[in-house]
Formats: sequence, C-alpha cells, structure tokens
Amino acid sequence: DFEYLANGKAIPYGIHEVIKNNGFVNVGISHDTSEFAVESIKQWWKNIGKRNYAKAKELLICADSGGSNANRSKLWKFYLQKFVNKTKLKITVCHFPPGTSKWNKIEHKMFSFISMNWRGRPLLSFEAVVNLIVGTTTTSGLKVKALLDTAEYEPGQKVADDEMRGLKLKPHAFHGDWNYTLEPRGTA
Repeated sequence: DFEYLANGKAIPYGIHEVIKNNGFVNVGISHDTSEFAVESIKQWWKNIGKRNYAKAKELLICADSGGSNANRSKLWKFYLQKFVNKTKLKITVCHFPPGTSKWNKIEHKMFSFISMNWRGRPLLSFEAVVNLIVGTTTTSGLKVKALLDTAEYEPGQKVADDEMRGLKLKPHAFHGDWNYTLEPRGTA
C-alpha cells in the first residue's frame, strides 16, 4: 500500500476453486498486467488444475471487470486466447458488472482469510509473503498454495486490430461484453 516505504512490491493474483475449496496465489513483483493475470491462470493450471481436473475440456472463470483481467482489456483476451490454444481448453469468462467486485467469492472465501493470516505481521520479504499465504487455512478446509513470479511484465503493451480479429471469441447473448467464450483456434 505504501510503495515508497518498500524495497519492492508484491502483487497477489488469486484463483479460488469453488468445488475443492483450494486457493492458488501467484505473487508477482513487477506489474499487474493482463499478461501477468493470464500467467497466473497458467501457473494454477500447470501446478494444480491439470491434476485436479485431468479430464476437463473447459474452464469457467469468474472475474472482476477492472484491472488486469478487465472485460474491456484486449490484452487479457489476447493472452487468454494464447493459453486456450496451448491447452486446448475452452474457457468461458463471466465478468462481474463494474462496481460489484465486492461480491466476488474469492474476496470472501480466500483473500479475507489471507489478510487475517498476515494481519500484524511485517511483510519484509517475498518469502514471508508467500509463506504467509501458504499458511492460510480455514475450518471449512481452505488450503492455499502460492508461488513467487519473478518475471518482468511490461505495462502499456498493445494488441493490433488484426490480432484481435484472430481471436476465437464468442460473446454470449446476455451481456456479451461481460460474458464470452474463447475456443482453441482450429476447432469447430
């Protein structure tokens, strides 16, 4: 919160699996970009999702409408399409309407407990941040894994219009700007 007092910054990007009550947090150290957001989903899939859902052919992502995974972000959709193409997973994204992220379950089911777990503890190192996140559990069975992401993510990237036209993105009938599905290129 007070970057001028810090020796670095930690940017947590989280995924909460509702069915298994598992959490995953990718802790970045450079910039909260769309590329970082999708990399966080990739890391969840690589380290947890693929194992827990080995037969999955599609994913549902419920996301805020702002920030690195904003519903208007071309970069978010561009990098998500790259992930879809690589994994061959069909991904449906449902964004919370603007101003309603406080109802996002990840805030109540995971991040609130992470905040309580590190309350009053100095976050003096990235190792401390990751360890405190990993140490978060609840009586309802929440377990959280975390990784430190030391990659540099450049802010201000642009996606060309022709690259956007190449997305295999299908807006839904209801609020297609907030709800859409990305399919792997080359599939019917």
